[in-house]
Amino acid sequence: MPDKMTFKIKALVMALICAASSVQAAQPNLKSTVDAAIEPLQAKYGIPGMAVGISVGGQHAFYNYGVASKATHARVDNDTLFEIGSVTKTVTATLACYAQTQGKLSFAAPASDYVSALRGSVFDHVSVLNLGTHTSGLPLFVPDAVSNDAQMNAWLRAWRPAYPAGTQRVYSNMGIGLLGRAAAQSLGMPVREAVQQQLLPAFGMTHTWLDVPAASEAHYAQGYDKTDAPKRLNPGVFADEAYGVRTTTGDLVRYIDANMGIAALDAAWKRAIDCTHTGYYTSGPFTQDFVWEQYPWPVALDTLERGNGPDAILKPTPAHALTPPLAPQADALINKTGSTNGFGAYVAYVPARRIGVVILANKAYPNEARVKAAYAILEALDKAKP
Repeated sequence: MPDKMTFKIKALVMALICAASSVQAAQPNLKSTVDAAIEPLQAKYGIPGMAVGISVGGQHAFYNYGVASKATHARVDNDTLFEIGSVTKTVTATLACYAQTQGKLSFAAPASDYVSALRGSVFDHVSVLNLGTHTSGLPLFVPDAVSNDAQMNAWLRAWRPAYPAGTQRVYSNMGIGLLGRAAAQSLGMPVREAVQQQLLPAFGMTHTWLDVPAASEAHYAQGYDKTDAPKRLNPGVFADEAYGVRTTTGDLVRYIDANMGIAALDAAWKRAIDCTHTGYYTSGPFTQDFVWEQYPWPVALDTLERGNGPDAILKPTPAHALTPPLAPQADALINKTGSTNGFGAYVAYVPARRIGVVILANKAYPNEARVKAAYAILEALDKAKP
């Protein structure tokens, strides 16, 4: 006779199936909408495999395309792990906000208060807030010659900014790397430990890794670069903080549900989410939250494309402080792109409309193409809601 645990597992499976079915029942043309957005994109850029996760009021639907590996021909499914690149930065921001709301980290304090190796350097005048809003002036990439923490600290101590902190938005892996180190120091544990043992369990993200375990390796997609050469993450300094997360569409959809306030979450982590959605600067076409970027909803597609285009990532843009900071806005599109050499990701959601979309791919391709596909899906979801 089946035991109680067997019945519980069956009930859970049926609940998940019913939830996905109810989304599709409420949105009868959803699959055709997603297919129309994804299939041409996949063909145009030669993307081997893609996965799409959708949330409508906390109910989920998933659509998978192509293969996780051209060598094995394994199909993409709901368990496929993708590298999500800079979407990792939002995880780091959430951890830092958790430390801040616990009174352990001050956004107003100099970064060097928490990274002792940098005391007596320019980081005595760069705040933790500057790190989390890309207004520290630090460049995007870690220098090629830097391969360990000692070399990184030496480089940072010698660095001289081109702009005063808080005046220009310069998108930076290095700034978010330091943010993660500061948050971890304030919590008294390494970043990897804080993320994997505290943050991910709190969000119910049971298939998300900074270090993919052997038991999950079979689900880890093979990535491909622009020449279709196989590529996977080559971890370097600040990888854990800035671009190192591997995850599934299911876990990311749960993550955006938490960010939209429609998933069960402890009060401390809810405060952390609100913190990450606070607007601190305007820069170009968007408001710079704590790592997340937001636009008033509805937003024009060309505005969203410009905010996620190459100039927003590769060029300095004047930053204008919001005083006081902008409280979290529900009627906003909040988004983040992410790339590694072999993968591309995009996450976007509108809390007031309780709609969100995740698009993952095992090949990097232009951000504007991701934005256009996600926008078509979100518009369809928004129009279908009462």
